[in-house]
Formats: sequence, C-alpha cells, structure tokens
Amino acid sequence: MNILAKPLLVVMMAVFLTAPFSADIYAQEYKYEAGGAVGISSYMGDANKTRYMDHPGFAAGLLFRYNINFHWALKTNLLVGRISGDTRDSGNIFPSGQPESFRRTFTEAATQAELNFLPYSDKYRYMGTKPYTPYLFVGAGITYAPGEFEYIGMNMPFGVGFKFKLKNRLNIAIECSMRKLFGDDFDVAQKKTQTWSLEQPYGIGSSLLKNRDWYSVTMICLTWDFGLREDPCHGN
Repeated sequence: MNILAKPLLVVMMAVFLTAPFSADIYAQEYKYEAGGAVGISSYMGDANKTRYMDHPGFAAGLLFRYNINFHWALKTNLLVGRISGDTRDSGNIFPSGQPESFRRTFTEAATQAELNFLPYSDKYRYMGTKPYTPYLFVGAGITYAPGEFEYIGMNMPFGVGFKFKLKNRLNIAIECSMRKLFGDDFDVAQKKTQTWSLEQPYGIGSSLLKNRDWYSVTMICLTWDFGLREDPCHGN
C-alpha cells in the first residue's frame, strides 16, 4: 500500500496546488458543520506492507468543518482508533523466524483542507450547485498512542471522500484515507520479547521522510450545518 499511497499523495498535492481558490467563489448558506464519525482503522508497516484494512479495528471521532465556499472547506477532527498487526500474516521472513505481534489504541488530532469537485450545496441551483460531491483532502496532525512504549508524532492525513445532503443542514459522507507517520515505532507497543523489534527489524534505520509506519481510517460521517451567513450568496 505504501507503493500506491505515495504517488496518490503526489497527485493530490498537484491538484490542490492547481485548483482555483478565490474569494469571489460563492459561499454556502451556512459557515460551519459539526458532527461525529464511526468506522474502522488499520495498520500498515513492517508487519503488513501490502494489505489495506488488514486486522481492522473500531474507530470513532468528532469533527468540525468551516465551509469557505462551494469548493473549499477546512476540517478539524479528533479520532480514537484501534490497530493491530502480526508478522505471521505478513508473508515476510523476520530475524530468527520468531513472530511478533502488537495491539494498541491511538488518538489523533488533525486539520485538513478539503477540495470539493462539484459546487456543494442544496441551495442556489441556478449557480449549478449539487447536493453531492466527491472530494479530496490533505492536512497535518498529531498521533498519540499509549503503551509500555508511548508513541507521539506528526502525521499527514490524505484521502478521498463523497458527501451528500440528506436534507437541509444534514450531511452524510464516507471517507477513505491514509495517515503517513514521521516515525518508525508506531508498531512497538510493548517491550520486545526477542532480540529484534518492529521498529527496525532488519537493523535498517529510517529518516524523517522514509519510514514504514502508516495507518488507514475509513469512516462514515454525519454533520449538521449551523452559523447562517449574513449574506447567504457571497463569502465574508
């Protein structure tokens, strides 16, 4: 998955850099959204290099979104999820042939910029708005995971989603995303039981940009619009 995720991230960054961002783009009727999300989280790293959603765990969270206009939004989320991994399912050979597994809970706080492909609103149909749209998002956050060995570090969330207006002010969305971590010990939750660990199983060190730990989050989100704009047709 790491092989697939890296070019996807490059494409997404190119789209964000070339997409229009203008104060003249009409704004949505409401400034803000708030709500919750539930779904699954899974780990990718030394114990699982290729299988998306392997050993899925439960994830849930809260989110807040500021709608800049029909095409752009800023979202902040607070998530809690469960991940696990087992080298016996990886298909790789590890030192001494001894298996290693882990399980841990993480908390994430992150902010992302969202780009709606279609002008998203259930109002102003004369402007070509749609009550649904696919979207891309990318951002930055912090991940914390307690354990015998605590993990805390930066993450880069990026992914795709699809949102739909169920009714006036009520939105539903599904998101599939990856979180790139800037450390290589997310899968080291307890004291190692052998002469090696998942941090550097082959003794090869990592760097800030080159490491092997990721996690994915797939969630269904429900949000409620609020904060009516003084001028519902134009941004502030």
